[in-house]
Amino acid sequence: MDTISRIRKQAQKKIKTIVLPEHDDKRTLEAARIIQQEAIAKPVLLTPDMIDKNELERYIQEYYELYRSKVIDLVTVRNLFSDNLYYAAMMTREGKADGLVAGAIHTTADIARACIRCIGLDERFSIASSCFIMDVPNCQYGDSGTFIFADCGVIPDPNGRQLSCIALTAAELAQKVLNLTPRVAFLSYSTKGSAKTKSAEKITEALALLKEQSPNILADGEMQADAAIVPEVAQIKCPDSPINGRANVLIFPNLEAGNIGYKLVQRLSGCRAIGPLFLGLNKPASDLSRGCFVDDIVDSVAATAIRAQ
Repeated sequence: MDTISRIRKQAQKKIKTIVLPEHDDKRTLEAARIIQQEAIAKPVLLTPDMIDKNELERYIQEYYELYRSKVIDLVTVRNLFSDNLYYAAMMTREGKADGLVAGAIHTTADIARACIRCIGLDERFSIASSCFIMDVPNCQYGDSGTFIFADCGVIPDPNGRQLSCIALTAAELAQKVLNLTPRVAFLSYSTKGSAKTKSAEKITEALALLKEQSPNILADGEMQADAAIVPEVAQIKCPDSPINGRANVLIFPNLEAGNIGYKLVQRLSGCRAIGPLFLGLNKPASDLSRGCFVDDIVDSVAATAIRAQ
């Protein structure tokens, strides 16, 4: 069974409620029909008639109280909640939905802002980031072509502590959603000090912090991509590496590298890319590319539902 089929099947084992605020997007409508039909999750298409005016007012007041110290006024908050994305995020915060998926007609910045502010950050990490599940066809690397790429959507230039949090949350997602033993590689343009740079120093710090947080995790860095995923290259460049060129969780040094990397792999290999899946939030939420297809929405909902199980 391929990775996508496994994800959908796993989601079916315990049905979760996933809110879809982009009710007027045709792809989202069709995805909701498939999700319902295949019992992948319970999709809630948040149409205007479903928004309770009393609840809306309560959400507006609650949001205002949360952020009034940041010099935000009620007029601004009401403008935010004119987009039902914020209503959906508050529903998720309260547990009226188990997760949220949007992004077909909103930017990543829009989705991230609503999710971070409404759903809130997991206190273990205090940062939000994102990852993609990459399912590369006819590939012998990773786990038969399955990888996690992070961060590809949120933090432009993470420091060492942020990189360690990205790695830990991505590794947890690999275990939860894909049932994989994570093997984490911090990617760079150098391998084990072959170039002396601040970037390499940042990765050394991130690896040490990750080991401190989760001593049993298989992780290494800094390393070039071929040393991370090709065992023969790893034997030459880093023969003592605990991941032995078999990484399945790839941590990029910055957002430019991550975003370029996932899009190149996706387009050149015909890879299925699920995400961005947000990491580090109190409840699961996922973004979509505005160029997404119906199946992309279905798969993101399935992955989000598994995370809520």
